[in-house]
Amino acid sequence: MQFVPALEEGRLVQRYKRFLADIETAAGERLTIHCPNTGSMLNCMSPGGRLWFSRSNDPKRKLPGTWELSETPQGRLACVNTGRANGLIESALNAGIIGELAGFDSLRREVAYGQERSRVDFRLDYDGAPAFVEVKSVTLGFADSPVAAFPDAVSLRGAKHLRELAHLARQGIRAVQLYCVNLSGVEAVRVAEEIDPGYAAALREAVAAGVEVLAYGAELSPEQVRVSHRLEVIL
Repeated sequence: MQFVPALEEGRLVQRYKRFLADIETAAGERLTIHCPNTGSMLNCMSPGGRLWFSRSNDPKRKLPGTWELSETPQGRLACVNTGRANGLIESALNAGIIGELAGFDSLRREVAYGQERSRVDFRLDYDGAPAFVEVKSVTLGFADSPVAAFPDAVSLRGAKHLRELAHLARQGIRAVQLYCVNLSGVEAVRVAEEIDPGYAAALREAVAAGVEVLAYGAELSPEQVRVSHRLEVIL
């Protein structure tokens, strides 16, 4: 995925009310932009840190831009716009990059399913046999460690999705939890049990039920982001 138009560079002043960020552009302009991330963004930002944002000229928008990338305190790049993850994974699926899920006949997005009235990110069909795929964006990294973690805050919704996948797996239906790691310099992914023990327990139960867990990393730059390689999952 290329950023068109090109992203602009700025510096973070503060993030607040979860979805707002005050920044200063390279030209010295002070802006309030949209922060499209529901998590804590732990270890993804610091006041004065570099970031890149997309600017909108749509007069109907309340905010002039969207925060896309952040330079983390550890010197990594993170794609903090969690809304990008599904598009990145869809492109990778269609390009055959995710080998474990290659060869599908059809792909559908946001399909209703489950006992808890959920919507799965992707339903893939293989000669009539479905596979349900949930995608989560990973941006939590740690200093001096190549291992990223998920989640970065308590995720009741994430645990719910794992329960839904586990229910499918127990019925013999293929169910996949796929972590899209939007953070550079990462070799593996683990569950952040120290942040959300409930999510960690749900993941263990899902794996025991037969849910597949995959992680794929992205190549990131201010010009483009693309899913490119498989990562180890530490369970």
